[in-house]
Amino acid sequence: MNKKSENNVIQAWIQLHRAHRQLLERVEYALKSKALPPLDWYDVLLELDREKGTGLRQFEIGAKVLLNKHNLSRLIDRLEQNKLVCRYTSAEDGRGNQIKITPAGEKILKQMWPVYRDAIQENFGAKLSPDETAGLSHALSQVLVSHL
Repeated sequence: MNKKSENNVIQAWIQLHRAHRQLLERVEYALKSKALPPLDWYDVLLELDREKGTGLRQFEIGAKVLLNKHNLSRLIDRLEQNKLVCRYTSAEDGRGNQIKITPAGEKILKQMWPVYRDAIQENFGAKLSPDETAGLSHALSQVLVSHL
């Protein structure tokens, strides 16, 4: 790789991280301004909503969201304290717990989505053309696929 190509890769990497951080901050601000919980809550509730029937084990949630085990455990505790999720003993393994979304969790998830969706559109979608978003999506999928 020549020096110019290497600099372009490094610059793209830096911009990706800056954009990611800035976009997440803007989404968090939008949620907070509407007195809604943080984005991490949405992510966990969404995964549980997708598995309404059986719920998920904590390690399964951890595989789907980007939180370390300790932070996920504390987050699930907070969700349970707020009656947004419930835990029950796993039928497969009596030593483990299944976690399910509650009706209150479903309600808050539905309240959060329009705010989240609008923040994505305002801070991301409105700044790029349809071709640019398609190209970015394709480029990022190439990075993800090549490293799975």
